[in-house]
Amino acid sequence: MKITLGDITQALGGTLRGNSELHIKRISPLASAKAGEVSFLSHAKYAQQLSQTQASCVILTPDSASGVQDWLSQGRAWIETDAPYLYFAKLTQWWKQKHAGALKAGVHPSAVIDPSAQIDPTASVGALCFVAAGARIGAHTHLAARVTVGEGCTIGQRCILHSGVVIGADGFGFAPRADKSWEKIEQLGAVRVGDDVEIGANTCIDRGALDDTIIEDGVKLDNLIQIGHNVKIGKHTAMAGNAGVAGSATIGAYCSVGGGAVILGHLTIADHVHISASTTVTRSITEPGLYTGMFPIDTNADWEKNAVTLRQLHKLRERIRELEKRLPPAPEST
Repeated sequence: MKITLGDITQALGGTLRGNSELHIKRISPLASAKAGEVSFLSHAKYAQQLSQTQASCVILTPDSASGVQDWLSQGRAWIETDAPYLYFAKLTQWWKQKHAGALKAGVHPSAVIDPSAQIDPTASVGALCFVAAGARIGAHTHLAARVTVGEGCTIGQRCILHSGVVIGADGFGFAPRADKSWEKIEQLGAVRVGDDVEIGANTCIDRGALDDTIIEDGVKLDNLIQIGHNVKIGKHTAMAGNAGVAGSATIGAYCSVGGGAVILGHLTIADHVHISASTTVTRSITEPGLYTGMFPIDTNADWEKNAVTLRQLHKLRERIRELEKRLPPAPEST
């Protein structure tokens, strides 16, 4: 399929500087792009790559265009937009639709759908999926291969669930018996997923014990994430791979959680909180901001020494307090 720069800007907008008939073969990273390819510059720290790229066209801000004015004489072009990264995201969607076409609605013959489940006619359900009794799948939602949607769970509109996702497995609930063994607590709630949610491969979202686990509109979850029972995740929050959220935690709207981070149960995270990768959140966070809690990597020998020191901090604090008590009072200022 032949795609020109004119096709791109006609579909997505932006101000084109250069030949609208220039043929574009693919989208490429700035550093490795070649002739016939389009790329983007989203941050000033990559400006050096802009001066070196061989791309035929780059998506950039008007302020960045001063560095490419000579491109016109070379038969190259650029597209000016206030948000190059967002433009790039929309370009990838448009490009995929042009080449692969829209997903076809319907249920794959190998999928197993309970007769009481409700699937919107515009939704697509992939191979080997299972949709249990009373589950509901909204309009234009796509379930990739081997997705499981448990009993009574609800998936909203325009959602994407990648392969291996499990919605509505039992939450981890057990009561201790007198003999130290465990009695199962039946998980009687469900999972409610809002609209425009994307859930990565092999991510698991447990059903609630009594009330439902809730994933609000626009949430984006990466691969291999564990969401415990009765968790609530606010709208447009994004979480990277291998993150884990223990039961009954509440995460606000517009938050981000880095890869491998852990949020302990029954905590509350405010809106607009950003948690660094590998951080363990052990207390509620009431104010927006960036939070980090990780021990810096070091050689094993130095790490062990520092770990020993950390274990002694409480004793050291008490010793300092005792020494401060022995100091003579500070002289009064005149």
